[in-house]
Amino acid sequence: MAMTAPSPATAALAPTHRVARRTVSSVAALLTLLGLLFAGSATAQDGPQLNLRRVELTAGMHRIDAQVAQAPQERQIGLMHRKEMPQHEGMLFVFEQPAQQCFWMKNTLLPLTAAFVDDDGTIVNLADMKPQTLDSHCSDKPVRYVLEMNQGWFAKKGIKAGAKLGGTPFKRQ
Repeated sequence: MAMTAPSPATAALAPTHRVARRTVSSVAALLTLLGLLFAGSATAQDGPQLNLRRVELTAGMHRIDAQVAQAPQERQIGLMHRKEMPQHEGMLFVFEQPAQQCFWMKNTLLPLTAAFVDDDGTIVNLADMKPQTLDSHCSDKPVRYVLEMNQGWFAKKGIKAGAKLGGTPFKRQ
């Protein structure tokens, strides 16, 4: 392959062309980064928490794939803004110590049932909760766990207060 010397006109344009190409690449990279940052902040504030740790629970012969909301911010966001949730999935809220736990549904789009659960996995009480309301639904006694499932899941499975959930959170330590 033979190399030829650039003409004076081409040689004069070459540095400008390289600078312009670098500038365009830098602007494109910056726009991509800003897009990712904007999308990330929208997801963190408005979108569902999809990357929480999961735990497998059982209710009799039924398996539940539950996301674990343990940190205060995770518990505060909960299932807000979700438009759907598979039938076998739920969210397990874990608190540091037993207390009367009360939940409401502001910014929650799905109708849910909350199971207030004792340390040994016994369901203390169930509460059906309407989407996008501030109605308070509380445990009948102090609990550390609350499991939210799609509304009707417990009823369809015949699971009532007094039933026991299984899984690692409820094993004696």
